[in-house]
Amino acid sequence: MDSGGLAGLSDEELVRRAAQIDSAAFAELYDRHRVMAFSLARRMLGPERAEDAVQEAFLSFWRGMSGYDPGRGAVRSWLMGIVRHRSIDELRRLDVHQRRRAEAEGLDERFAARDSTDAQALSTELAATVRAALASLPEEQRRVLELGYFHGLTQTEIAERLDLPLGTVKGRVRLALGKLRSALDPSMHALG
Repeated sequence: MDSGGLAGLSDEELVRRAAQIDSAAFAELYDRHRVMAFSLARRMLGPERAEDAVQEAFLSFWRGMSGYDPGRGAVRSWLMGIVRHRSIDELRRLDVHQRRRAEAEGLDERFAARDSTDAQALSTELAATVRAALASLPEEQRRVLELGYFHGLTQTEIAERLDLPLGTVKGRVRLALGKLRSALDPSMHALG
């Protein structure tokens, strides 16, 4: 089947075909989900490390396709879970590496008690401003942002978890981000 015909297949059908070593089906899955996967990894790791985490996640995805069970959730949710776990593993690996390097250089005291600098004071003030802006949001708007940004859930997963229509979740995110932007723009200019 040509790749144009694959575009009409469901994710579940593509996984079934890819599990039978159909590289075109896997390529179609990659094209469908790579942007969301990279976005999640970038939020967790930053752009310089996200690409490696996504590549590792897709390799795990490829290797584990034969074990996919549609009864346990959508392909996208399964894949985003793999990306999230790879990103968390990378964060842990980086933390261990930094601590070992610091210990080797005799700098482990810097992790425990850092000097108070202008940059840290600014960072603390900015964090307090962001916390205050988040606290000012209505609970339902704050909840969808927390689930999306701090727990790494997609809007579809948030809708499922909160038992809400997807459109409601998208609307709450849009309203919350607009309110945060309005609240933070004057603060950012004052701090910058």
